[in-house]
Amino acid sequence: MKEKVAQALEDIRPALQADGGDVELVEVTADGLVKVRLTGACGGCPMSQMTLKQGIEQRLKKAVPQVKNVEAVD
Repeated sequence: MKEKVAQALEDIRPALQADGGDVELVEVTADGLVKVRLTGACGGCPMSQMTLKQGIEQRLKKAVPQVKNVEAVD
């Protein structure tokens, strides 16, 4: 599952980079929790939670149905 999540993040990454941010995969647990680190402009953006839940999480769930939740870590 980690490889599928990593590939899906590669598909999302250009949109984040266009706004000066990026996403780094930290961990994928067996129960479907994906931990990511938002970097660059995304790291301090007030809209980062919306980006995480409405953007990254939704796209990951669509690409990898085993994903249950996505959370940001520092």
